[in-house]
Amino acid sequence: MDVGKRIKFFREKRKLTVNRLANMAGVSQSYLRDIELGNKQPTVEYLSYICEALNISLSLFFSDEQTDETLANLIKKLSNDQKQALIKLIESFNVNM
Repeated sequence: MDVGKRIKFFREKRKLTVNRLANMAGVSQSYLRDIELGNKQPTVEYLSYICEALNISLSLFFSDEQTDETLANLIKKLSNDQKQALIKLIESFNVNM
């Protein structure tokens, strides 16, 4: 996994500049830029600061898919009736719940 590209993905998704994210995470802008460019690898400690600033967990950061987060955000926007219809649809696929 390219940690720098992943950080950049989440940073851009949240419409943050490198400078803003660096300030929020308590790291220098040049350090964060070097990570995004692949010139440096953050320690777990610094990566946790960056993830916290991005408002994501380390497990989400390392997840290969954004599907869970995307689904959760979409489901939050549904009405109660729509949520019930979605549950029935999912159950019709015989998904083990």
